[in-house]
Amino acid sequence: MTNTKDTRDIIISVALLLCIGVLMVYSSTVLMSMNKYRNGFHYLLNHLFTIFIGTVSMVLLSHMDYKRPRAFVYVLMGAGLILLLLVFVPGIGLAANGARRWLRLWPTTFQPSEFVKIVMVFFLAHYMDRNIHRMKDFRYGILIPIVVMLVFQGIIIMQPDFGAVMSLGILTMGLLIVGGVRLRYMGAMFLLSLPAIFFLVASSSYRMKRIMSFTNPWKDPLGSGFQLIQSFIAFGNGGILGLGPGGSKQKLYFLPEVHTDFIFSLIGEELGLIGAVSVLVLFFWFFMKGIKVANRTRDPFSYFLAIGLTMMIGVQVIINFAVTTGLMPTKGLPLPFISYGGSALLINMAAVGILINISRRNENRITEPGTHMDNFVKDNSYVRRRR
Repeated sequence: MTNTKDTRDIIISVALLLCIGVLMVYSSTVLMSMNKYRNGFHYLLNHLFTIFIGTVSMVLLSHMDYKRPRAFVYVLMGAGLILLLLVFVPGIGLAANGARRWLRLWPTTFQPSEFVKIVMVFFLAHYMDRNIHRMKDFRYGILIPIVVMLVFQGIIIMQPDFGAVMSLGILTMGLLIVGGVRLRYMGAMFLLSLPAIFFLVASSSYRMKRIMSFTNPWKDPLGSGFQLIQSFIAFGNGGILGLGPGGSKQKLYFLPEVHTDFIFSLIGEELGLIGAVSVLVLFFWFFMKGIKVANRTRDPFSYFLAIGLTMMIGVQVIINFAVTTGLMPTKGLPLPFISYGGSALLINMAAVGILINISRRNENRITEPGTHMDNFVKDNSYVRRRR
């Protein structure tokens, strides 16, 4: 038995999600394109161009040696820091809605925080591989990787991008748990982070309004609770079968960011419960295949990298689903492979290319029972079984 089926299934699941995304992006932007550009296909063509660039990147990365970046992982981290700082440089960084999160790259823009996520996955995979027997120690298991994470988060929060800070934190903590960090250390770090999270929320009026609207959006239905209420209405309008592609009423300037952060609400309205569940199934299928690819690897670096890339996409999916259904306060995170294209789409497709690469290079490489890798797969880490 080989990994060929896993590779094929990953490609099929991503391709289907991209197709759904193209349909929903066109449906959600056609009127906006006509009003703004006198061309109903403006946003769709931009999205298709991003998919094309992402597909080229995915194909190239699926054939390159995915272990090669290990040699200059610290250079990549330095590049990530520089890119994050460049957003504050006038003429290079782009400001929108009170935030500076983007770089001007003709003919589009780029969000460095998305690049930092994949760099962080590479760093943690490299770091945990080299320190696999020391991950139980507080210094190596928690202190060093958390300090690295905090450096990135400190710059991102100044942009400000609270959603990216939270997703990077969840991704880092999740990978460290997989790497065998003592859970009591992780619990202590979580408790220590609560005052910082509270301060960040309390010190920002718009974040506090989001928290309050999350607990009771109907308290301010025309203000902070407007977006979440419109999302609920969209899901309610869709019912089981949906209103059909193009039939959404909420996209008529009722639901803000319908082509990006709240595109899952549009899916629920136009494709109904069946369409929304189908999207959930496709993502679940992708995640299961990503985990399976990781479990078939022969070395810790490949395992951590595959798990990290799968987790990176999974964290964004879970947060987006939770936000649009009212299970979490509103965060500005797009739905991978489906939301209107940009930096997140490019980075996620690049991650898929690396995941496919890991799967292809481990075809016909099933570990023999009783080997150290067999135990690693069963326990999910070398060090966990030593506790």
